[in-house]
Amino acid sequence: MKIQPAGQTAPAWCGIWHDVAVTGFLIEKDGSAAPAGRETVRRLLDQGELLWFDLYRPDADELGILATEFGIHQLAIEDAAQFGQRPKVEDYDDFTQLVAYGVEEAGENMVEVHFFYSERYLVTVRHGDCAAFAEVRNRLANRAKPVSRLLLMHHILDELTDGFFPVLSGFDDCIDQLQDAIFAKPTDKQLSELFNSKRWLIGVRKVITPQRDMVASLVSGVNQLPGMTREIERYFRDLYDHLIRISDLVDSYRDLLTGSMDAYLSTVSNQLNVIMKQLTLIATIFLPLAFLTGFFGQNFGWMVQRLGGLGPFLVFGVGIELAVVVGMLVVFRRRGWL
Repeated sequence: MKIQPAGQTAPAWCGIWHDVAVTGFLIEKDGSAAPAGRETVRRLLDQGELLWFDLYRPDADELGILATEFGIHQLAIEDAAQFGQRPKVEDYDDFTQLVAYGVEEAGENMVEVHFFYSERYLVTVRHGDCAAFAEVRNRLANRAKPVSRLLLMHHILDELTDGFFPVLSGFDDCIDQLQDAIFAKPTDKQLSELFNSKRWLIGVRKVITPQRDMVASLVSGVNQLPGMTREIERYFRDLYDHLIRISDLVDSYRDLLTGSMDAYLSTVSNQLNVIMKQLTLIATIFLPLAFLTGFFGQNFGWMVQRLGGLGPFLVFGVGIELAVVVGMLVVFRRRGWL
């Protein structure tokens, strides 16, 4: 991320503004960015030109601006200070708080975003970064007409949601490769990958399901957003459809991982059965041999006096044992054990 000192000109989408105690984006109504100082925030709010205020990893002083300049309730600020909230929507007197999640491009970590929306401003607070914010800033910079704050919030939510699709697509390919490797030769490393993948998928499901319900409450009118029109509602319905698709994909991949786990256990069990069968055959073959060697190894005078010389040794000492081994192998093959 770039650092832009106060007083310098930068594109609308450029880096993180840094001015006095504020780190974040401050975008005016026409889509241009401005230094994010307290005076600038107050002036743009008074003039009704503040479109989007984006705080990235804010400290306590920066969060204090939300209370002093925006009038955001202390409970909502506490949620923004203590991340780890579930996706939700909360209505306050003069603003609405939303919590939504995206995913990093690598797919390893979730990005939690807190929205504070009113007809006067849109504030986002986040600790992580993802491609969704750069995409929205590029879209703002290239727009010919100003965008409403509610539609801007939809754009951010939409980019956060769509960021799951390429990650899940790559996850699908990983499952296919893992299944092929399991059928070829199951290993402990594959079992560890299965557990890690299942844990990650559970994490995605924990945020996607309540996020889908949150958007459903906005579409159905359970939670009213100021400035909502039938045209903007269509965009949120499309967002709801995307979340349903992601939820279905997560459920499908969960079933695939469960099937992969069953396939791994079945393959390992089959290999163990084969090994046990081989050991049993070897033990079965050596059982009569041990009996024969034990019988002829007895020190009886009659046997010692009559079984002497090379001929009896080849017939009784070696020939009978070879005949027993060959006979048992023939029986095993006819019964399909070999």
